[in-house]
Amino acid sequence: MTLALKIPSWRIKSDSRRLAKSSAPFQRFSRGPRYETLATDQFSRMLSLERKRAERSRKLLLLMLVDAGNFPQIDQRGKVLHKIVSALSSSTRETDITGWYEENSVLGVIFAEIDGADRSSILHAIRARVTVALRRNLDPEHVNQIHISFHFFPEDWDGQKPGLAVDSKLYPDLLQRDDSIRFSRLLKRAMDIVSSILALTIVSPLFGIISIAIKLTSKGPILFKQERVGRYGLRFKLLKFRSMKCVNDPSIHREYVRRFIAGEADPAVVGHDQNVVYKLQDDARVTRVGKFLRKTSLDELPQFINVLKGEMSLVGPRPPIPYELEAYQIWHRRRVLEAKPGITGLWQVNGRSRLRFDDMVRLDLQYAKAWSLWLDIKILLQTPRVVLSSEGAY
Repeated sequence: MTLALKIPSWRIKSDSRRLAKSSAPFQRFSRGPRYETLATDQFSRMLSLERKRAERSRKLLLLMLVDAGNFPQIDQRGKVLHKIVSALSSSTRETDITGWYEENSVLGVIFAEIDGADRSSILHAIRARVTVALRRNLDPEHVNQIHISFHFFPEDWDGQKPGLAVDSKLYPDLLQRDDSIRFSRLLKRAMDIVSSILALTIVSPLFGIISIAIKLTSKGPILFKQERVGRYGLRFKLLKFRSMKCVNDPSIHREYVRRFIAGEADPAVVGHDQNVVYKLQDDARVTRVGKFLRKTSLDELPQFINVLKGEMSLVGPRPPIPYELEAYQIWHRRRVLEAKPGITGLWQVNGRSRLRFDDMVRLDLQYAKAWSLWLDIKILLQTPRVVLSSEGAY
């Protein structure tokens, strides 16, 4: 399938036109008609909005980055960038959003609302059209210095590949946000380290007691190591006290998780207050000691080691199992993009297992958006109450 492109008038589409302003450095060398391009911060904001739009529409979004290369002379660089902008104006659609991905260095074009699943055909059509326009406007030596890259959203991310699962070029807004609160993030990390060391020191006697209880009642290792997905899709081994028999069928949980994420799981009604719980009930794989550990959340204690290693934080979204991602809608992925996973979080102190999956994700996203050290402290202060009352722990 080919992508139909029509010659535009280099106007940004209506919802971004209100934000569009010509980049001041670009205006200094612009001659003739002034093509409107978004400044770096505005372009980053529009990319974030278009990602969210693509999540809902389920249509492809393509980010094209045009790196002009290195030109030692400022005047020469200005002329080349002007010609690149002119070339892009004749090879992109009127509805495409153009701006500075990196000010006066890398231009970006957002191709939104793309129909069709054949990504290779889409790339071929756009690359051919842009290349022809660049060769028409620039000298061959300048064309050879230009580097063009393409980045599709959503990425082909099934949670099964090790390493970074996301294309960082698609998320400049998240990287900029982290940079803007770097000092607060350092304080959060310091709090994680100090609190983890204190917690491990205080509960060390419990480690011995729990270890003996597990060994005496079931065969197998004391600690259960399970691969989980951290921020940006990085994989790590989450630690728990083993609460299940060593030989069990994971398909039971896998199927329940699929139905739970899809909103098809039937809630169980428990307790005198008739609260509903979205949790796998009466799991035959759980040992007698394991039931107690889960009920009291003591099985989670080894995760302070994950926090100490920097794989998790005290507060954040719970890290998913890789096969959970297979059932995720695209917007669900944001819970593992916008914050580092944690032992406790906003949804744990606001309903825990009584919430539907979509509501859990919304709380995770709300936490990431409103994050502050004070919010972390408030969640940590509420966590003991939830743990002691065993609300939603099964």
